[in-house]
Amino acid sequence: MKSVTIHTDGGCQGNPGPGAWAAVLRHSNNVREIFGSELATTNNRMELRAAIEALNTLKEPCAVELFTDSEYLRTGITTWIKGWKARGWVTQEKKPVKNADLWRTLDAMCLRHQVKWGWLKGHAGHADNERCDVLAGEAMASLRQKHSAAELAQALEQFKSSTSSRSAVQPTLL
Repeated sequence: MKSVTIHTDGGCQGNPGPGAWAAVLRHSNNVREIFGSELATTNNRMELRAAIEALNTLKEPCAVELFTDSEYLRTGITTWIKGWKARGWVTQEKKPVKNADLWRTLDAMCLRHQVKWGWLKGHAGHADNERCDVLAGEAMASLRQKHSAAELAQALEQFKSSTSSRSAVQPTLL
């Protein structure tokens, strides 16, 4: 099984607002950088997307060390998710889990790989974490150049209305 080290980052300009994610993947002497953006999203969704997209990039099952500067992502996937799944994707407060669509996808991706989750402080000089931050920032800047303020505002309104309607729907217990 190949060993891969992944660093991820996600961010938003406004929360919610235009956002982007990035990852740096390392295997032996090979390095791959990936990134993407969304017109309207949240910081937490971008952190999740970074991990999902990085794991999805792997063509075969791998032993992965995945580093994130997001406590939400690391704690969610290593601790909270067990309870969410046991309760049918509701929190201890009986509310729908935020970003359940992405948590489910990430959980499925983790079944394919042996993932060891690590946390590191953001903006603390770690080269691959800093590179992810730069890539995500560039992706957000590119997104803003390609779309007018009106298009971004419309996307944000659509995102907010879809988020409120999603959270109003109670998940069914399996």
